[in-house]
Order: sequence, then structure tokens, then C-alpha cells
Amino acid sequence: MNGEGSGAARQDKTLPGLAPPKPIALKDRASLVFVEHAKLDVLDGAFVAVNADGTRTQIPVGGLAGIMLEPGARISHAAVALAARVGTLITWVGEGGVRLYSAGQPGGARADRLLWQARIALDEAARLRVVRKMYAMRFAEEAPSRRSIDQLRGIEGVRVRESYALLAQSHGVDWKRRKYDPADWEAGDIPNRCLSAATACLHGLCEAAVLAAGYAPAIGFLHSGKPLSFVYDIADIFKLETVVPEAFRIAGQAAKGKLDMSPDRAVRLACRDAFRRTGLLGRIIPAIEEVLSAGELPRPEPPPEAMPVPFDTLPQTGDAGPRG
Repeated sequence: MNGEGSGAARQDKTLPGLAPPKPIALKDRASLVFVEHAKLDVLDGAFVAVNADGTRTQIPVGGLAGIMLEPGARISHAAVALAARVGTLITWVGEGGVRLYSAGQPGGARADRLLWQARIALDEAARLRVVRKMYAMRFAEEAPSRRSIDQLRGIEGVRVRESYALLAQSHGVDWKRRKYDPADWEAGDIPNRCLSAATACLHGLCEAAVLAAGYAPAIGFLHSGKPLSFVYDIADIFKLETVVPEAFRIAGQAAKGKLDMSPDRAVRLACRDAFRRTGLLGRIIPAIEEVLSAGELPRPEPPPEAMPVPFDTLPQTGDAGPRG
């Protein structure tokens, strides 16, 4: 195996032409693509979804933050390898994207960033400063003073429930409470299914950003004890601004019979447009850095042999252009 690898490396060095292109920065990518009842493969050098009737749909895998594989989707080894090479997150999920089975790791973790994240999480004072910063970013106001993390979690929960009630009222949605069963998607009512589908889109996007920036999804600050605790922390900063209003808007249209597609699909399309409209992909990684910096602990210096973060914020090329 080592001999073949070194031979391939020697062969690559002798190839003429331009160097392989660098991965597209996360902020410049499209958000997510959901795939069901199709096989993903690499055919004729292209990343494609092959339907049951043999028709092919090309997917610009290098320009996506992630691909969500739902029940009925299959993927080849070549397709997984290509997605890993271009840094696109592949996630295997349940129906509606609400149950996570497995995920890739684009870019890989960075030891210096993982140590910094873990050090902040283990320092009670630093962790509280991070949680207070997330509160301020989420609600555009300072967190109440002299409150513990548990108390701030309770305050946030009350404010979120009030926001749900207000949005439901404004869109004419019959809203009772947040309730869903990941094991039985159809058992939930339409508003809850819309909300679950919307948050699944946001979680997928935030997981891709957390991994691309070199951090651990499991080391959270407000959330803890779950594989995606930090993803939930970051997603909550943007949730009320982006996907939650779209979920209630679609649920309201469904209640009035104004949808020409399933509510789940309508929510995904609405979330895609919301991500583009708010420029969310360009904001998540800077938000991660801002949140962790609030812990006020020094960032470890990366060792000289450390791999660079593949999707860090890159300097813009070209001039700024005229300003009218």
C-alpha cells in the first residue's frame, strides 16, 4: 500500500498543467442538497444522482456545504471519496432529516482548536462568558446578570416558546406546543413537522461549518451531553432569525391549502432561500470564533506541522469595485 501511494505521489508531481484547485470557501458555497431514492456515484468524472429509470442529475458537489442522504438513497465509495476530497459534508439522516445516523468530517479537526474549545468548556467562568455571549448574539441584548448557565437556559426556553406562539398567531397556525417523535415522523402535526424539517436544515449547515472550522460538534456550552451539542449552540444563534419564521409561514400556507407540494419540501426550499438571503454561510464561522473568543482564554498556537483549516475565512481577491 505504501509503495502504491508513493508511486502515485511521484506520478502526480510529473503531471503538467495547473495545480489542483483549492476547495471553495464555505462562505461561497450553496447550502444543502437532500437526496432520497437515488444512487450517488461518480460517472464520467462527474458527481451524479442516478434515478431508478437511469436518468442522471449532476450535482456540483464542490460547491455545496453538505448533502443529506434520506431513506432510499445510496452512495458509492467513489462518491464518498470525491465529497471528502472537496470538503463536502455527507450526512445520513432519517425522514425529514430529523434523525442523524452518521456524518463525514470535511477538513478534519485541528488539535489546537479542539484543545482551546475543550479548555473553555472545562473552565466554569469561561463557559459562562461564552453562554452569555451566545445569548447576546441571539437576542441582541445582554444576558441578565448574576444568572447561572441553567438559569440562562431556562430564560432562553421561555423566550423561544413565546416567539413560537407569536409566529404561529401571525401566520394563522394552530400551535399547541413543540412535540415530535423522531421514530414516527408522520405522527407529528404539520407545524411541528415544518419546524423539525427547518431546524434539520440549519443543523446540517452548522455542523458543516463547525467541522470545516476544525472544532468538535460534541463539545457544547449551553447544550451538553449530545453528539451535536456545539452544533445546537451555534444553530440557536440564527434559528429565530432564519428557519423558524419560514417554518411557521409554510405551516400557515399548508393550513390554508395554498401549497402545491409537501410541507417538508416547501420548508427546505424556503430555508435554502433564507440562507441565501441572510448570507448565513458567510456568517457562521466568524460567529463561532466570536463566541469562543468571549471565553477570554488564550488560543493555543498551532504546531508547525499542523494542517491548515481548509475553509477558514479567506481574503477576497480582486478590487472592491465602484461604490454607487
